[in-house]
Amino acid sequence: MANPRDHLHAWLRDAHAMEEQAITMLTSQSSRLENYPELKARIDKHLQETRDQAAMLERCLERVGGGTSTLKDITGKIVAFGQGLSGLFVDDEVVKGSLASYTFEQMEIASYKILIAAADYAGDQETKRVCETILQQELAMAQWLDEHAAAITRKFLERDQQDLTAKH
Repeated sequence: MANPRDHLHAWLRDAHAMEEQAITMLTSQSSRLENYPELKARIDKHLQETRDQAAMLERCLERVGGGTSTLKDITGKIVAFGQGLSGLFVDDEVVKGSLASYTFEQMEIASYKILIAAADYAGDQETKRVCETILQQELAMAQWLDEHAAAITRKFLERDQQDLTAKH
């Protein structure tokens, strides 16, 4: 039977890899957004938050005597790179990117709720505090995407109908 702290540390490594994947995904998405300045600005803001989140998780792992998982980090980056490339081959990249981002945010939200419960159970109040901070940022990004999905979709459809570059 594993110690609750062992599970917590493994899940922290997973979360770090998840944030590394998000950095790659958001960077790729932001670099191609040309005609959606409000979306680009929000993605860029969340990209900085995500970089900070990865650093906070790394500090949590160092504090508890564990490190990040290079293999998981690299695997996440490769998956995100593939996701980024897939946007080059679709006509509705901005819509599909928004959908993927919203879905990813929901996975992150669930992950941080699990980490908060695990940290609390393991008595690691600093990790719990860090994960609560990150959770609020993920909730805010998911809410923003939810609130702007219809407007992004309408703008895409309008631009596409006028034969303007709509995909990004």
